Order: sequence, then structure tokens, then C-alpha cells
Amino acid sequence: MVSALGIQLGVVGAYLVVALAVGLLAYRLTSRDAEDYYLAGRSIGTVVLLFTTFATLLSAFTFFGGPDLAYRAGPEWILVMGVMDGVLFAILWYVVGYKQWLVGRAHGYVTLGEMLGDRFGSTRLRALVAGISLFWLFPYVMLQQMGAGEAIVGLTNGMVPYWAGAAGITVFMIAYVVIAGLRGVAWTDTLQGLFMLGVVWIAVGWVATAAGGPTALSNALATNEPEFLALGGGLYSPQFIISSAVTIAFGVAMFPQINQRFFVAKSSAVLKRSFALWPVLVVLLFVPAFILGTWAAGLGVTVPEGANVLPVLLNEYTPVWFAALVIAGAMAAMMSSSDSMLLSGSSYFTRDLYRPFVNPDASEAREAWLARIGVALFATLTFVASLFRPGTLVSVGDTAFGGFAQMALPVIVALYWAKTTRTGMFAGILGSQAFYLAHVFVPAIEVGSVTLFGATYLTWDYALWGMALSALLTVGVSALTAAAPEENQSRFTDGLRAD
Repeated sequence: MVSALGIQLGVVGAYLVVALAVGLLAYRLTSRDAEDYYLAGRSIGTVVLLFTTFATLLSAFTFFGGPDLAYRAGPEWILVMGVMDGVLFAILWYVVGYKQWLVGRAHGYVTLGEMLGDRFGSTRLRALVAGISLFWLFPYVMLQQMGAGEAIVGLTNGMVPYWAGAAGITVFMIAYVVIAGLRGVAWTDTLQGLFMLGVVWIAVGWVATAAGGPTALSNALATNEPEFLALGGGLYSPQFIISSAVTIAFGVAMFPQINQRFFVAKSSAVLKRSFALWPVLVVLLFVPAFILGTWAAGLGVTVPEGANVLPVLLNEYTPVWFAALVIAGAMAAMMSSSDSMLLSGSSYFTRDLYRPFVNPDASEAREAWLARIGVALFATLTFVASLFRPGTLVSVGDTAFGGFAQMALPVIVALYWAKTTRTGMFAGILGSQAFYLAHVFVPAIEVGSVTLFGATYLTWDYALWGMALSALLTVGVSALTAAAPEENQSRFTDGLRAD
């Protein structure tokens, strides 16, 4: 008789094999040049673009961190991620993404740093954007490995240790990204997105039925966690909800794996249809995932240390094979984020750092193979860091979102304001990053009645103040400085017509 552990690992393993098969097929159809490897030849259609963006964003932060937060503090997190960020990011997809698509199509850009470096005639600005992006990408890749380790612990009741789950997902990510490139990543993301949506809704129905139906679940929540039924209690102040929604939405727009997807649509119609459908797709996944976390609190589910609520809940209320299937869906969420992050990170390294500063004459084939080596090295380093588990999934993810959000307003100003200067860009990006990093790494200091490097100022999160500083410095310094001769505003304005 097959043991429960064998069933669990068999289901997860079977899913990984299917995903790898898709990657192998994509490899046969991907040319060896860097643009096809990174951007799939700018040929992505509506369904694949929508689902690859969807699956890329829905990481361990979403699938495990969100339900865990709902389990601990109530379901209002859905207002941040499922509604506000669904709408806010769709708006940014148009404001930033459509303009980037036009500029990228006209000039063949592959990365954000490449685009800004060309506009402002500065390889140093290009390197700065790439360096900051790689710095904040590191904890977010690490978060996926942490999520995989915790998922396997929860699914197997600790029979498989944390490090084994994290190591397994790392090895698979390296193999998959090295083989597949963006075409394979996008195809698998579509498969993973559909798979995630299906299993999480089935999970909601199964748990509801096993627990006695919606009425019994509501009664249990009212008895055990009555404050969860009151909007805005505890953690969820209006300032927290707004700050989190804004920093996450703007941070997402600067994530390398998301920002590069602004370049890949095969037409303007594809891009516009995708961001119009985005809020609907986000709500369809976030609502059931956070409902499950909330129900677990009402049902009194006990989550062991080092595990996540979702696999523990499913182990109690669904069959072994189905719990494993849902965790495979969650692993899909982590892989679909990690593979895109590793691919984008490698493009930032090779195109914005290696090629300009080390070997400007590197061939396309050499660049593509160097990217693959970079993927393996980056994933290995993040795996080692994940073993130290520096914080919860939510805290690690939130820190990375805030770091990326500091770049968003300078980029938007550059795209839309012709008088933006190189000096203004350096001031806005460096000033806000220094402010944000100080608040992440420097302990709070009490100076009289004022707290320096605290979590909030006037009740608003320091990440929002950093974003405001970035805009102020970019606009203010640009207004006081002249453009250098090599700056080329026409790169953002000439010939940028939709097809």
C-alpha cells in the first residue's frame, strides 16, 4: 500500500515533470539569440501575456503569506491585494507598461536599465538601475525557496525537512530556466495559472463541505475569531491598507520579471486587453486563497512552527492526494515567479552590467550562455540565504516590494516629462534608496519625542515617504540642472505610434 508521504511527493513530482516537459518543448522552438531567450521574440498574445504576468506575480507571498496573514489577523488583506492592487496595477500597466512597450518596440530594448541608460546617455544609470533591481530581487527569489520549504514541511507533517523542500525547488528552477527561456516560462505560466485557479476554488468547496457548510464556518468564525468579522480591526488601519496597496502596486511595476513583460506583447491590442482583464483574474485567485486562511482561524486549526496554514488546513479537511495537488499548485505559483525572476535577473546582469562594462563585443550566443550560468549562481546564493529564514514570507516580500517601489516615480517622471535630466534621475533613485535602506537596516532611534528610522511617520509607512522623496528629488533636481549633450529625449517621443 502506498504511504501518504509517497502520494504527496508523487503528486508534486508528477507536476514538476509536466512543467519540465513544457520547457523542453519550448527549448526546441527558441532560437539561440538573447532577445528570443529573454523576450520570446516580442510575440506573446493576450492569453499567454495575461497568465504569464498573473502566474509570475502570484508567488509564495500570495499563496502562503496571504493566507497566513488572514489566519493571524483577518481577511481584510483582500482589500490590499485582491481589489486595490488589482486595480492599481492595471492602471500602472497602462501608465508605465504601454509607454514602455511603445519605446521598447521602437528601439529594441530588453531591460528597464537599457531603456533609461539610452535615454539619458549613461551606462552608469543603466548599471544603477540593474544593480538596485538585482539587490531587491535577491530576497524575493529567496522568499520562493522559503515558501517551498515551509510548504513541504506542512504537507508532510515535518517528515520532509525544510531544507529539502527549498533545495528541491532550487534545483528544478535552475534546470527549467536554463532550458526554457521566456517562451517556455510563459507557456508554463499559462498552465500554472489555470491550474492554480482551478484547484484553489475546488479547495474552497471541499473544505466548506467537509466543515459543515458556509453557515457552520461563519458560526465557528464568530465564536473563535469574532474580530475577523469587523472591517478594519487590529492590524488593518486605513493607513496600513493604503500604504501596503500603493507600495506593492508600484513595486510590482518595477519588478524585473514584470517590467520586462511590458516589452513582450505582439501588439498594442494585446497589451490593452491584458491590463483590462487583470483585476478580474486577481480577484478570482486572492478571494479563495484568503478565505481558506480565514476559515482555518475560525476552525481552530493549529499550525506547527515552520509550516504554513494552507497545507495544514487541507491535510485536515481534504484527502491526502488533493492536499498534495493544491500544494503542487502553490509550488506552481512559486516556480512561475522564480523562473521569471531568475530569467529577468540574468538579463539585467548580462545586458546592463557584463556587456557595457566587461565585454561590449560579446556575441549573442555568449551572452545567452552567460545568462544561464548567472541563473544557477543567483539561485544557489538565494537558497543558501533562505536556510537562515530571515523573517516571515510576508515581511520578506513586503521589504522587497518597498525597495522596488522607490524606483517607480522617477521612471514615470522620465517617461512623461521631457525636462527630466540625468542628474535628476540619479538624485531621485539614489536619494530614495538611501532613505529606504536606512529604515530597513538601521534600528529606530528616539530623539526627544521624535522617532528616527521608525516604521511610520505621521502614521504613514516610511516606504510611502521614500516614494514621495524620490519624486521630489527627481523633479526638483531636474528643474535646477541642464540636460547633458548625450541625453536624448527623442528616444521617448519620436516615432512612438501604436500599431
